[in-house]
Amino acid sequence: MTMPLLDFYRCPETFGGFSLTSQLCTEPGYFRFGHDLVCFGQCAAGYSSRSSNNGLFDAFRSVSFNHSGVRLPFDLSQVVDNLRLERYVPPPDAGLMRRAIRDGYYLIRPFLGVSLRKHFQKLFLRGWDAIPFPGWPVDMTVERLLEKLMILLLKSQEAGAVPFIWFWPDGASSCAMMTHDVETGTGLGFCPELMDVDDAWGIKASFQIVPEKRYPVTPQFLDSIRNRGFELNVQDLNHDGHLFDNRKRFLVRAEAINGYAKAFGARGFRAAMMHRNPDWYEALGVSYDLSIPNTAHLEPQHGGCCTVFPYFIGNVLELPLTTTQDYSLFHILNDYSIELWKRQIGLIRQRHGLVSFIIHPDYIIAKRARDTYLALLEHLTGLREDCNVWMPLPGEVDRWWRERSQMQLVVEDGRWVIKGPGSERARVAFATLDGEDLRYRVSNEVTPPVACAC
Repeated sequence: MTMPLLDFYRCPETFGGFSLTSQLCTEPGYFRFGHDLVCFGQCAAGYSSRSSNNGLFDAFRSVSFNHSGVRLPFDLSQVVDNLRLERYVPPPDAGLMRRAIRDGYYLIRPFLGVSLRKHFQKLFLRGWDAIPFPGWPVDMTVERLLEKLMILLLKSQEAGAVPFIWFWPDGASSCAMMTHDVETGTGLGFCPELMDVDDAWGIKASFQIVPEKRYPVTPQFLDSIRNRGFELNVQDLNHDGHLFDNRKRFLVRAEAINGYAKAFGARGFRAAMMHRNPDWYEALGVSYDLSIPNTAHLEPQHGGCCTVFPYFIGNVLELPLTTTQDYSLFHILNDYSIELWKRQIGLIRQRHGLVSFIIHPDYIIAKRARDTYLALLEHLTGLREDCNVWMPLPGEVDRWWRERSQMQLVVEDGRWVIKGPGSERARVAFATLDGEDLRYRVSNEVTPPVACAC
């Protein structure tokens, strides 16, 4: 029950008092927790719905308190897993016609240029802006749920503050990372110039490389990425859109992917077209995955993990995509400004989360698109300098989040101290109540907090 909250905040176990009000119902469904927080799972009270846009029962009304803490009408671990692992999404056979259209599209996709491809994609994605759940342009249901429970915890224990390990190293206010998916030989040829652009702004990125069929991957090219301090990851196997269609075939492909990851010196993986099946990730011999979008309205596979923070899927750390891809922005939304990106960044930063991007070298060669990317880099470097936003490589985020997951808060000489590898960069923070709102305070920061309107 309590583990998602303890794992997210890394607070002492003594602060995690949650239990069930009564036996859960048999069938999972949608319900509310408060007036605007949509959850999915089994509920012990009221009723659940098969659709997120029907009138939903408010489970918050069934919360109670006793001597041991807060009593909830749902299993917190189950609800959080259902969101992060997209278990609220109907099974694939519920959309056979949609899948047939998708498979036909992938069959002809290699022969279509962007100018034709985008018309098929717009037709496939029509109605995306009417999808009620997850929310657009960023969904933070997991964080909002955990924050709401932290508020209940503070009230139930009448505690002035709950100590926890701050989310990012050195007291950083939030995190932003850049990734580049290389789709074609043209994009491959543009990679050296793209590294020049990133270096000019002091930003390092990861390059996701398709190991088979798309283009020749030479040792010289791989060395050119590594030698400049950028990161290499494996992107799918051959980018045909069928990686997760069949488990037996997936396991064969996963073995090949693991071989390429070892040859590349890669610790991360991203599937083509953001396809995913988290239940199969145990076959991937990587440290982290980059394949699950926060909200997948503009992706071929709908859904979304509803969080802007890293989270573990077994031993694999998921670093979700939390902003709109450049291709979708330019060719589906017909937008060459950074206003949508800025809006998403602002929403994520309000909750101190992970801002992650996919920028394809294939799609920013033209001047108009490249100018948009340059405007984004300028905005990000401003946040790094003025608002203490950490801008690491994905592998650095992976290392930090794994270290943080093993750290412990203990009391020494009357004060809270963080123990564990990497703790020299960790900061103690406190969750407090300000009326009905939750507030965070980070102590002993290297860089003091900066009040800015970035």
